[in-house]
Amino acid sequence: MIIPVILSGGSGTRLWPLSRALYPKQLLSLIGERTMLQDTALRLGSADDIGPVYCVCNESHRFLVAEQLHEIDAEIGEIILEPVGRNTAPAVAVAAMLITSKHPGALMLVLPADHVILDASAFADAVSRGREAAEGGALVTFGIVPTSPETGYGYIRASHNGAGDRGVCPVIEFVEKPCQEKAERYLASGDYFWNSGIFLFKAESYLQELEMNAPTITAACRNALENALEDLDFLRLDGDAFQASPSDSIDYAVMEKTDRAVLVPLDAGWNDVGAWSALWDVHEHDAAGNVKKGDVLLHDVRNSYIHATSRLVAAIGLDDHIIVETSDAVLVASKDRVQDVKLLVEQLSGKERDEAATHRRVYRPWGSYETVDCADRFKVKRITVHPGAALSLQKHNHRAEHWIVVRGTALVTVGEETITLHEDQSTYIPVGVFHRLENPADVPLELIEVQTGGYLGEDDIVRVEDRYGRQ
Repeated sequence: MIIPVILSGGSGTRLWPLSRALYPKQLLSLIGERTMLQDTALRLGSADDIGPVYCVCNESHRFLVAEQLHEIDAEIGEIILEPVGRNTAPAVAVAAMLITSKHPGALMLVLPADHVILDASAFADAVSRGREAAEGGALVTFGIVPTSPETGYGYIRASHNGAGDRGVCPVIEFVEKPCQEKAERYLASGDYFWNSGIFLFKAESYLQELEMNAPTITAACRNALENALEDLDFLRLDGDAFQASPSDSIDYAVMEKTDRAVLVPLDAGWNDVGAWSALWDVHEHDAAGNVKKGDVLLHDVRNSYIHATSRLVAAIGLDDHIIVETSDAVLVASKDRVQDVKLLVEQLSGKERDEAATHRRVYRPWGSYETVDCADRFKVKRITVHPGAALSLQKHNHRAEHWIVVRGTALVTVGEETITLHEDQSTYIPVGVFHRLENPADVPLELIEVQTGGYLGEDDIVRVEDRYGRQ
């Protein structure tokens, strides 16, 4: 059995303003209709020997991850919540420990959640080629067949002489990101591959090598798992124990030290979508070499990527540029400077700007809300509640609220009274009164919320009951 283990802890800062800390790139639909997380979960298809999906994610993304996996009817083995980021070696260790206890002898296919693989059949063939070696105890990594002298990727040097007829090559060395001259030599030699960060091995094999080469990681992860708590659909690792683990990647902790590493060449249209220029690469271009998403109007523009989400974006006389528009931010950059987008995010974070972490539309386990207008002593929101979902039973110490239903049916609790509201009906919630909003119907509920008061911050919530286990 092969069990997919999806690593979904990244924040994707170089794809700002679409990707934000609380809604990162793996949760976005950047290539097709499905999100990158969903494509990753479906990458191996539905063969009989494919086990349930294990996903390791940031605690703040937990409800979005669960919702997206449920949307594609994925069989979920476990959604593991990291209390803090500790890189890939500890994340995979916790998943391996769970898999050895529930599926002894199973292979685990470690997959970053934010990669694009255009040729799914070629990927499945590569996994098949590596399977025999993994079942024999080898630690298999998949090396991307390079198409250019990239300086932004790490490389793996492998020995073709020992590849045999299955295309499995012994790993000679892992190489850091090279300069341009070295990258050109690597490409010309044919012995170097881009490091994909995709792995296949027995869970037991990985844990044996981790124990040998990084025992402090093994001990910390075991303690974090032994003291973990089940929380709805999630497994919440013990925070203190997991934080005690060193932060290290699989490469550094295990793959560069083991003598069991082998490589399978992978030529399947792979891209880690590490910057906006990568999205330009993987999309089809028009006659002028442009990629257009949304409501876009161009004149004399070439070789550019223009993405509009909420309004018309018009451009004239540009070449090799990136323009990305969201409801609260617009990015304009030369295509050869897109790696510097992360520097803008650092500035936003340093100034404690909301745009670094969240969109104007904020997602919650029950649905979402979007701030329409805000000024001194009032705020207007558009709220969407999923069918069958409910907000917590709560009160506010500093604000009153007025709810107007514009679509669907609302079941509203205000104090001791429960009422049903339909389209074009409203209710008022005074300051300090406990209240709850529910959607009893099988279609989304939409309403306008008008807040008034001296303080309108999101932290002015006192919850007494919540089906999602929030504080």
